[in-house]
Amino acid sequence: MQWKGRKGSRNVEDRRGQSGGGGMMLGGGLGVGGIVIVIIVMLLGGNPGSLLNGVTSTTTQTQTAGNYQGTAEEEELADFVSVVLADTEEVWEDVFRENGMTYRNPKLVLFTDSVQSACGTASSAVGPFYCPGDEKLYIDLSFYDELKQRFQAPGDFAMAYVVAHEVGHHVQKLLGTSDKVDRLRRTLSETEYNKYSVRLELQADYYAGVWAHYEQGRNLLEEGDLEEALTAASAVGDDSIQLRSRGHVVPDSFTHGTSEQRKSWFYKGFQSGTIEGGDTFGGSL
Repeated sequence: MQWKGRKGSRNVEDRRGQSGGGGMMLGGGLGVGGIVIVIIVMLLGGNPGSLLNGVTSTTTQTQTAGNYQGTAEEEELADFVSVVLADTEEVWEDVFRENGMTYRNPKLVLFTDSVQSACGTASSAVGPFYCPGDEKLYIDLSFYDELKQRFQAPGDFAMAYVVAHEVGHHVQKLLGTSDKVDRLRRTLSETEYNKYSVRLELQADYYAGVWAHYEQGRNLLEEGDLEEALTAASAVGDDSIQLRSRGHVVPDSFTHGTSEQRKSWFYKGFQSGTIEGGDTFGGSL
């Protein structure tokens, strides 16, 4: 992806080196199994509000650890995600305008270790996430090393896909889709609700593909970029994550979709470039 030397977004909130509170507790604390479940549910864009209900921390005030100075590699990543966010702002402003709507830019929060959001306190273990309560994306840049090493999904456009997916959840918030799905949580069993969660996540993948469609149209993609994004989408499929963490697959617990579904819906968005083509709630997946 051609990104160096290009402008970044003004909507980046840098909280690196700060503490979002003492610790995180969900239902009495998390062991290794709990962390795996959180990763499966929240990795790349789940609504953390449902999981963070009841989260407690020893403090509520953000504590500044002084002027944070990341490594040269980390600072480059910070610049990179800022440029990607700026690109999503331009693309979605145009798409919304073409559809007679007004796009409202989200904020992107960079943090280390843990962070306080309107959805509760989250640790880095949950991966990147979007909080609809404050319309902010949250990313600990160390996740990108995990994406490359643990998930075997290297490349700058794999990292761009992460941001674009979270922005896809913001698009859903603005369109009212995420609020409708969240209301179902109170009326459905966990197994039934998971089916809607999968469709919500796949739609966010589709919207990430829509963004990539316009990036290609602006001649910003380089050879291999599309494959990098598809590899990342596949790597974070529920079936792939469960096989790595559990050794077996439990389809009823899927919340994001299979590797093949995530790749497929991203690619559909990439080909289509329209909001209308992303109806993951109608018909089969």
